[in-house]
Order: sequence, then C-alpha cells, then structure tokens
Amino acid sequence: MCILADVPDSTASSTPPNPVDLLILLAVSRTGRFTTAAESLGLNHTTVSRRIAALEKTLAGRVLSRTPGGWELTDLGRRAMHAAEEVESAVSTLAGSEDDTPQLSGVVHMSATDGFSAYVATPAIASLRRDNPNLSVEIVTVTRRVMQHRSGLDIEVVVGDPQVHRAEAFKLGDYVLGMYASRDYLAEHGIPATVHELTEHPLVYFVDSMLQVDDLDAPRRLVPTMRDSISSTNVFVHVEATRVGGGIGLLPCFMADRHADLVRLLPADFAVQLPYWMVVRTESLRQPAVAAVADALRAQTRGFEAALMGQASHT
Repeated sequence: MCILADVPDSTASSTPPNPVDLLILLAVSRTGRFTTAAESLGLNHTTVSRRIAALEKTLAGRVLSRTPGGWELTDLGRRAMHAAEEVESAVSTLAGSEDDTPQLSGVVHMSATDGFSAYVATPAIASLRRDNPNLSVEIVTVTRRVMQHRSGLDIEVVVGDPQVHRAEAFKLGDYVLGMYASRDYLAEHGIPATVHELTEHPLVYFVDSMLQVDDLDAPRRLVPTMRDSISSTNVFVHVEATRVGGGIGLLPCFMADRHADLVRLLPADFAVQLPYWMVVRTESLRQPAVAAVADALRAQTRGFEAALMGQASHT
C-alpha cells in the first residue's frame, strides 16, 4: 500500500485514473477487505493491492485507511468512489438491450439476530430474488451491539437504538417478549397466577455473562429472583428449551406464538417491547442491490407487525 498524504501535491500525475483501478477501489470499499474484493472480481489479493497502490500514486494521496474492522475510505477515497460509481453505471448500460428490465445482481452482506433472520429477513430476500435471480444475500446471525467499524457488512439489524458514525440508521419496528411455558410443564408444575408465583420457576433466557445488548438485559432485571435453567446465546434454543419443559422462557412472541404447545403467561405483567434498528453503510446504500434489500426488510417488518407485537398467532 502506497503511503502518501491525502492531499494533492506537486508530484500528482496529470494522467487520469485508470477506470479499472476505480472499479477495484469500489469493490474494496464495499467489502472492506482486499481478499473478499479480489474474489468478487476474479482477481488475486496481490493484484488488488497493486492496483490500489497505482491509483493512490495517480491521485497522489491515500484512498484507503486501515481500521480494526478492515479498510475504510479516506476523504480522497470517497471522491474517487463517486467517480467509480459513474464508471460502473456506464458499464452496466452495456449489459443488455434498452428493452431489458434491469435486474439486481451481486452479493449483499448482512448480519441480524437469529429470529429476525429467520422470520423477517429470509422471506423478504426470497421474495426479492424471485424477480432478481442473480442477487445473492449472505446473512450472519449474531446478537450484539452495532459495530463501529462494519467493513465487510452492508447491512446490520440490531436490537436497541444504535449510535453510529458514517452510516445510516433506520428504525424497522418494535417486537414484544413475553413469558411462556409448555403445556406439559404447566400440567406438572402448575400455572403461575401471580408474578410472585412465576418468579419461583426457573428461567430460560440468554447467557447473562455473554449478553452484549443492554436492551436485552433489561427484561432479566424484571425478574431478578428467577434462577437460570437453560441459558443460550441463540433464541431458537430458548424456544426449544421451553417447549421441552426446561423452565419458563422469556421469548419473542413472534417466535413462541408459532407453537401450539406453548402458553403465554401473565401477558399484562410481562410484555417487554424492544426495537429493531437497521444500520447500512453509507457507501453500500448507494448500491441498488443493497438499497433494494434494505427496502424489502422495511416492507417485510411492516407486514409482520402484528406478529412482532404478539397480536397474531402462527400455527
């Protein structure tokens, strides 16, 4: 990587940037990594590094800076990226005839919580791909705070209001957590009629020491006397542990209500409402594919609102 100041100087080349170098920069800006960009372009890592160095020499300044999460654009890099997008747009017009309906293509990288990924993101993306078969979406399931350096990710869906820089944040909607138990468990241990009776039962929920999201920690504080039964970092484990009688589960209603063998307990006392937020890299949002996936997630969340709020059952 050529180490140069991020300002023009007297050594700047009068030769315009190579369009191929600009497109390589665009790929790196979208993935945050040379190796991933190289794979998407059918090149090797060395070629990508060499072409970025050549671009920096032409522009007499650094276009990328290293961060803990990967490579990020500098101010000069962002200006070069805008030019690269113009090149990409011009090239794309040659891909088909004027009568062809434009289709989305490429790979969109996103992360989201387990439940959201399964019941909101997956149907939204599957529907989008029916008209855009060249579109691919990679989903990493994780429950964590929003990343400050999100190189390699186009979209993040998190629980709680995110504090972000150089990214766009959109509230998707809210969902509700409730207390649930299996019918077999209640037949054996009795149905708690009060909060006090409920808190005498074991709790199925997240591993307290590994929980990274403050908003998800708050519900546990509502029932501090409940001892942990089966804990996991995966909400699908919570649901299944509750179904097999592992205790009383603090579960998302949109997941628990799908199972007829689960009964919601004391809904007037336990209805914890939490928000889903979507964070999109500013550079990524300029890509038609990423923008389309983001729009699909928003539309799917709106259409799923009743289930998210525990107002609809799924059997």
